[in-house]
Amino acid sequence: MSERFVREVNVKYDMPTSDTAIKRVTFGLRTAEAMGAGALKIIHGYGSTGKGGKIRLEVRRYLDSQKKQGKIRGYICGEDFSIFDTATLEAFRHCGGLRSDADLERHNNGVTIAILK
Repeated sequence: MSERFVREVNVKYDMPTSDTAIKRVTFGLRTAEAMGAGALKIIHGYGSTGKGGKIRLEVRRYLDSQKKQGKIRGYICGEDFSIFDTATLEAFRHCGGLRSDADLERHNNGVTIAILK
């Protein structure tokens, strides 16, 4: 098991456009990777303003493209972040710091965790 740490980025703090949020995610991924983190926890909110969670959807779409390009290992949606989830258990082996994350078992669809290379 790796004891790599988790870095966190809040992309929703000032209610940005989706484009601005994606720029923050991109910067967060680069920074976390440069620091040697094993994962980046992205706080994007869940769409409580009634817009259907556009930022959440765009962030996950962007992470899909990053995974297809081989830039990240994958990602875990906050609502799936559980010790009973196969992807979470695999992520623990890559980034031990995830085991103590406050959102584990909270089924929080306002966050997504990118698993770095």
